[in-house]
Amino acid sequence: MLLNGKKGLILGVANKRSLAWGIARAAHREGARLALTYQGERLRGSVEDLASQLTEPLVLPCDVTSDADLDRCVAQVGETFGQIDFVVHGVAFAKREELEGRYVDTSREGFEVALDISAFSMTALARRVEPWMKNGGALLTLTYLGGDRVIPHYNVMGVAKAALECSVRYLAVDLGPKNIRVNALSAGPVRTLAASGISDFPKMLEVVKERSPLQRNIDLDDVGDAAVFFLSDLSRAITGEVIFVDAGFHNMGL
Repeated sequence: MLLNGKKGLILGVANKRSLAWGIARAAHREGARLALTYQGERLRGSVEDLASQLTEPLVLPCDVTSDADLDRCVAQVGETFGQIDFVVHGVAFAKREELEGRYVDTSREGFEVALDISAFSMTALARRVEPWMKNGGALLTLTYLGGDRVIPHYNVMGVAKAALECSVRYLAVDLGPKNIRVNALSAGPVRTLAASGISDFPKMLEVVKERSPLQRNIDLDDVGDAAVFFLSDLSRAITGEVIFVDAGFHNMGL
């Protein structure tokens, strides 16, 4: 029960394959009470169905591109729970057409959308949850190797992840005096809704399985268990870090 008595807000659950859901499931197992958000009515039913597996969940709509929505969402979670001990930022988006062809052909609008939703939303969220982390806490976001290296068909999302990872370091410095830790998990490829928009994704899974030291792909449980460590007091002296959960693939330099 590593998170017993803690209250957390998790953004980015879309369906049972979402990395954010893997984290929510693990956090619930460890005793946390959770608030989940959904983006738009289309995803509401799916998120509510998943939340029914949790104990006393709070399910709220939240559009991270809207300051008013972020204000309302965080305030409602804080007022309901009394405090927020951890936040998981699992939100990312880029237009499908921006993940094809050359990065140099990225449109201005496509760049702005990807950076706003995938990177700036983390900073906007951190600013709002800070007052509710009265006894310190943990912020955790999800990134990917494409923010560090060129990955085919990742394009502007890789640039957005690089901005997100840099934001983690700056936020760690800003929030550290309040004992709020900020870290990122860089998960290897997993079959998620977001991954379905990347061309040749099945080939990526094959390459990682073949070349990683553990000779396998990761799954939601791997991500969830790693996240629990960074949301719990076990990681109380770790902040500003990007931690890879990818069966060791990133260390191979391939």
